[in-house]
Amino acid sequence: MENISIQRVTSGDIRRLQEIGRQTFSETFAEVNTAEDMEKYLQESFSSEKLSEELHDRNSEFYFAAVDAHIIGYLKLNFGASQTELKDCKALEIERIYVLREFHGKKVGQLLYEKAIQVAKQMNVDYIWLGVWEENSRAINFYKKNGFVAFDKHIFKLGNDEQTDIMMKLQLGKH
Repeated sequence: MENISIQRVTSGDIRRLQEIGRQTFSETFAEVNTAEDMEKYLQESFSSEKLSEELHDRNSEFYFAAVDAHIIGYLKLNFGASQTELKDCKALEIERIYVLREFHGKKVGQLLYEKAIQVAKQMNVDYIWLGVWEENSRAINFYKKNGFVAFDKHIFKLGNDEQTDIMMKLQLGKH
């Protein structure tokens, strides 16, 4: 595999973030959702305004995974009040790790995940948590393999469809 670099996304990268966000989300979920729900979600979640707001939030960080100048995946982290739930100052949320389908199985997700762990340790949080769709067994297995345990469920709205996410967490510094 070529050299993969992990780099912080800046406000000048909105267009590239929008592209990788929409493409990876579509590849992951288009087959199992209606076109209407997908379109609604992609429009709302990846609008320039929303991404700009998220990029300027000091409690959120985005990172690209790139091979040369080609963006192949990304990571979104939230802390403090920017977490989608819990809002625990001693926690970090991995809101998104997405990788282009053609790069699945090439350790890109693992590198983005390791970046999240590094940030969590720098911030001295007690645990990392995330929500993963109950039907996404590939992702659930990835997180279990990395030591995450399920602790709750919540509803994720994709367009007009309510779906159940399994909430998982990983305690840090107890190994």
